[in-house]
Amino acid sequence: MRKPLVAALFALVVAGTGAAPAVAAPAAPASAEAVAAPAIKAVTFAGTVSLSNCSGSVVRFPGSEDDDPALVMSNGHCLETGFPAAGEVVVDQPSTRTFGLLNSAGSRLGTLRASKIAYATMTDTDVSLYQLTTTYAQIKSSYGISALTLNDTHPTAGTAITVVSGYWKRTYACNVDGFAYRLKEGEWTWKDSVRYTSACQTIGGTSGSPVVDNATGKVVAVNNTGNEDGGRCTDNNPCEVDANGTVTVRKGINYAQETYQIPACFGLDNKLDLSRSGCTLPKP
Repeated sequence: MRKPLVAALFALVVAGTGAAPAVAAPAAPASAEAVAAPAIKAVTFAGTVSLSNCSGSVVRFPGSEDDDPALVMSNGHCLETGFPAAGEVVVDQPSTRTFGLLNSAGSRLGTLRASKIAYATMTDTDVSLYQLTTTYAQIKSSYGISALTLNDTHPTAGTAITVVSGYWKRTYACNVDGFAYRLKEGEWTWKDSVRYTSACQTIGGTSGSPVVDNATGKVVAVNNTGNEDGGRCTDNNPCEVDANGTVTVRKGINYAQETYQIPACFGLDNKLDLSRSGCTLPKP
């Protein structure tokens, strides 16, 4: 989670670098290596979306059907209503938010619209899932775009990944460096977060980007934060806390929240059911 949009824009204008959206913290400028096209050509912008302040993607679960209402995934801190408080869970809240759907090259194909926020929180994880007014089949018929599938197994350290930002039409290629037992930032604490290797220098506007396993093309996490200037457990400067309570600060390192646990919380017709067996997402 990073600086609010207005603050980041102001800071960048003052610095003379131009306007950049935020919500994913401005880190040091990405190197040419970090923004290079991913090694696996299957990882493209197809199915990603741009939000007003963040990135996102059209996602489906392994058990989703083509006639199910489609879902867009981003971060909980990207909600149009502002950051959810620690402990807050948003369920089935009406929304008419719009999303710009991208093709494989990153060109905008059209606009998708939400009917509601199906689920969102910044507790334990940092995720939002919007239900759309269109089905997967309708999106495929109108735009030729298929949704990205959420992997339902835990990601593995060392996996080659690509963070795909629909806002910036930019990719960041690196590997899963490991996992933070707890990641604490200000009032929020996230569990079992993905830590990137240093090549993924994500910048403002990349919050909510899908993190894609290069080998499978499936989504294993959602990009959400990074330690901007070496601060300890403060806003824009998350710290890692291990099972013994030891705190580690990794300046310039960025993180994502795992998504493998999400499919268990949705049933028939992509309907949220937090009482389903195996569902571990926080409840209201």
